[in-house]
Amino acid sequence: MIETDTTLFEVRDRCAWITLNRPEALNSLNPELRWQLSQHLDQVEADEDIWLTVITGAGERAFCAGADLKQRAREQDASPEQQNEWRRLQSETRHIIERWYHPKPIIAMVNGFALGGGLEVAMACDIIIAADHSEFGLPEPRRGLIAGSAGVHRLPRQIGLKPAMGYMLTGRHMSAERAFQLGLVNEVVPASQLLETTEGYVRDILSCAPLSVRATKEATMRGLDYSLSTAYYTPYESEQVRQKSEDTLEGPRAFAEKRDPIWKGR
Repeated sequence: MIETDTTLFEVRDRCAWITLNRPEALNSLNPELRWQLSQHLDQVEADEDIWLTVITGAGERAFCAGADLKQRAREQDASPEQQNEWRRLQSETRHIIERWYHPKPIIAMVNGFALGGGLEVAMACDIIIAADHSEFGLPEPRRGLIAGSAGVHRLPRQIGLKPAMGYMLTGRHMSAERAFQLGLVNEVVPASQLLETTEGYVRDILSCAPLSVRATKEATMRGLDYSLSTAYYTPYESEQVRQKSEDTLEGPRAFAEKRDPIWKGR
């Protein structure tokens, strides 16, 4: 386990577990937390022994309550040295919401409020598992802001235009059950079952060939940018890697031999 000022990071059985660790501020996003999350995701991308990631928030109240508005209010009064440090962190941050084609699956384990930038982080993940007390929303207009970290673009694509506009233009929250009904969330479970349910998804993903998972994700996410026919005929780099891999042979061989496959990721 690696503990920083704003996060916890641990790799267990090829899965990276990232915890946003500012519970006193409902895990809200300040420059240090954005930068640290970016650093962890860089490590996930570079490490071939990591096959997927789970992101969650510390405590039971919040996954992430969005941008740290109190910190923003202090920015103008900060010293020049502190302002320069924040600018440096921002310049070195590749935030999760801009990792359009992150190659490996990411699961958001939502344990409370996922609001504003917190919902934008969750929507940038591939799967969302939510505790039943969780709430989702983009309340930025109530603060004179907009959901500018792709929230205004992702939410309509993920739940449909009219439901999204209903929430974005009012700043209303949606319950976990409503988020599930709209297709934003994969599963809603009691808080006591949240970790167990998430670990079930992790196990099932790890039972698949990692190169197949990455090829599936890349083809799906890049294909959404094209028409159906163009998406079908477009070559995808990760699929070309998969086709030439040892795992492509291992899958059919293991099936024929009636045993579990041994994936190597190459």
